[in-house]
Amino acid sequence: MQFLYLIISLVVVLADQGLKHYIVANYAVGEVHQVVPGILSFNYLQNDGAAWNILTGQMWLFYIISIIAIGVCLYFLFNKKYKNTLFDVGLALILGGILGNFIDRLHLKYVVDMLQLDFIHFNIFNIADSAITVGVIIVFIYLIFVEGKEGQND
Repeated sequence: MQFLYLIISLVVVLADQGLKHYIVANYAVGEVHQVVPGILSFNYLQNDGAAWNILTGQMWLFYIISIIAIGVCLYFLFNKKYKNTLFDVGLALILGGILGNFIDRLHLKYVVDMLQLDFIHFNIFNIADSAITVGVIIVFIYLIFVEGKEGQND
């Protein structure tokens, strides 16, 4: 079953890297094009920090954090003690997102961001960031509403 979760992670990495490759090949840095008017635009940015551009230029720190986070995700995905579909899907999304951004940091020394929500003022992000966010939400839902309640008779 872990193979399925690794496939989810791979799909995230491929989608993330595919869109990043398209953006880098077809856009100049800072170039903006509407995709869905009033909702979504592509805005090519190069981010050498973390979310909200914090810790700009601290690539060594992101390498360490990424390697540790990848190890933690793999540990929980392959540990039979922590088997729950919801939890594992969340971990698979997180793993795929971490790998997508880690590839950029290793190869480019920055992360390619391009997704801009036009209806609110929010930072530009990418598919990897989205996968991490959705994965963390799923893991929190599992931890809050499911863990410890499995197998209990109400």
